[in-house]
Amino acid sequence: MRRYAAVIEKSPHTGLYVGHIPGFPGAHAQGETIAELTANLNEVVEMLIEDVEPRVGV
Repeated sequence: MRRYAAVIEKSPHTGLYVGHIPGFPGAHAQGETIAELTANLNEVVEMLIEDVEPRVGV
């Protein structure tokens, strides 16, 4: 499993945590807690990686 460093901030306007992974286009998410944000970022990364991996037999 690969690890990525995320930049996380708390939005003063919404109170939500927002995060993105520098150098990984499209890897951004938000959540009410750090745990929720982390889960959302993991889901986004999984989807992005799935989209770029070659699919055998397609």
